[in-house]
Amino acid sequence: MILNILNALAEPTRLGAMRILADHGEHCVCELMDRCGATQSRMSRHMGVLKAAGLVIDRRDAQWVRYRINPDLPPDVAAAVAAILACRKNEDRKAA
Repeated sequence: MILNILNALAEPTRLGAMRILADHGEHCVCELMDRCGATQSRMSRHMGVLKAAGLVIDRRDAQWVRYRINPDLPPDVAAAVAAILACRKNEDRKAA
């Protein structure tokens, strides 16, 4: 399981999507596309990888699909994801 999660988070667009979702809100794929600079088909594929890894869940809202971080992540997985996201934020601060 952990290898699937690390593999899912190793791709920059997916990591960016997880950073957006880390606000604990729901975000539609159109917002994720805009903020990550990805096409709809590319963003949907990336979200499929995150969903297959168990990191996100989705909800259909009319024609939109809304994503959020899976609230039922095991505590060790949630801690690992939080640590990875925190490392990325620290890297961004150093680069600025």
